[in-house]
Amino acid sequence: MVTMLQKALLFPLIFGLSSFAFIQSQEYQTSSLTPTSSTLKYHGGPLLTRPRGVNVYLIWYGAFSRPNRASITDFFASFNPLKSHLPHQEPSVAAWWRAIRSYQDSSGKPVSTTARLIKQVGDIYSLGKKIKRAQIAALIKNKISNKIFPLDSNGIYLVLTAKDVSVERFCMGSCGFHDSIQVSEKTRVVYGHVGDSLAQCPGLCAWPYAIPENGPPGKARLAPNGVESDGMVINIGAVLVGAVTNPYKTGYFQGDALAPLEAVTACSGIFGVGAYPGYPGDLLVDKSSNASYNLYGVNGRKFLLPAVWDLHSFNCKVIA
Repeated sequence: MVTMLQKALLFPLIFGLSSFAFIQSQEYQTSSLTPTSSTLKYHGGPLLTRPRGVNVYLIWYGAFSRPNRASITDFFASFNPLKSHLPHQEPSVAAWWRAIRSYQDSSGKPVSTTARLIKQVGDIYSLGKKIKRAQIAALIKNKISNKIFPLDSNGIYLVLTAKDVSVERFCMGSCGFHDSIQVSEKTRVVYGHVGDSLAQCPGLCAWPYAIPENGPPGKARLAPNGVESDGMVINIGAVLVGAVTNPYKTGYFQGDALAPLEAVTACSGIFGVGAYPGYPGDLLVDKSSNASYNLYGVNGRKFLLPAVWDLHSFNCKVIA
């Protein structure tokens, strides 16, 4: 019997990628394949559980267009729609995030019920356009040591790289990852990376808004905010959920700690009811633009986010 972990390791071969390797961090890739998972197990470690929400510190690495930055910034604002003082609709990004509230630590504390973008800074290629993963960790540590970002043990330091930036292992079975780094004698912080796949591997990292070259059949859906930003949003959501529910490789996951299936990756390729290989499920469709989505955000935005593993029903939960 093929396990979920084995299926995860086969994904890149199905998509025609030449190589695939997990390292000591959590990997994310968009896939048009659906899971047959049993459950995720809690391994007893700490989670990010601050009641007021997890703080996100964002680095825009490289050149991003104003529309793409606005779209992604609105995505983060959508975690707190009531604070935006703007009308919002359901199903919402905030409701999608609340699907992980059943994830609790060993003392019974639930994970943070929202995420807040606290500070964002730009970086115009200080490390060049070809980056190793270790350099991303060093970049985060540098921002903290220079007090550009505060030291926040319940925060997530997220690096987004532009489409002309090549990051080690990005597009080679990975659309993003999260890990942690020691920044002081007593404190580790959680960080992550998501890349812009438009010029490198949209069929892998922006599905279903782009089609894999050698994947299951199906047509690409229209992206409400553009393939570039909407592809990133899908993977940002996956990285954030994984970082909160499994920040130090001792939280919730299935399989090997170095190659885990987490709350979102256990539901890879499922965006709506009725999903199957090559079909993301039943999605909402904008009548004027014909764009597909499953969630509403602030400022009239529409987004697409993958299903989340529900610990009570032992199934992938689709917000509808």
